[in-house]
Amino acid sequence: MSMNTKTIAVAGALAAALAAHVAPASAQEAKEKCFGVALAGQNDCAAGPGTTCAGSSKVDYQGNAWKLVPAGTCTTMELPEGRMGSLEALDRDMAS
Repeated sequence: MSMNTKTIAVAGALAAALAAHVAPASAQEAKEKCFGVALAGQNDCAAGPGTTCAGSSKVDYQGNAWKLVPAGTCTTMELPEGRMGSLEALDRDMAS
């Protein structure tokens, strides 16, 4: 293998490693926590007192449970019965 070929191979491997490292960060930046939009048992985390974390919400659209959604879509999501998503925890639809 010539020195030029080795240099190209190393440069390609380095570029691939950097691209793989950057991709998850940019995907994460495009999401936001949205409270009150998850169906029961489908929240990503923070389902309030008496629950643990992911998948622990007890009722649909539980106000203190959140789900990651594409950034900028939380407060405009169409939900049943006039409900709206929120960037902060809500006091509605709480588990008994």
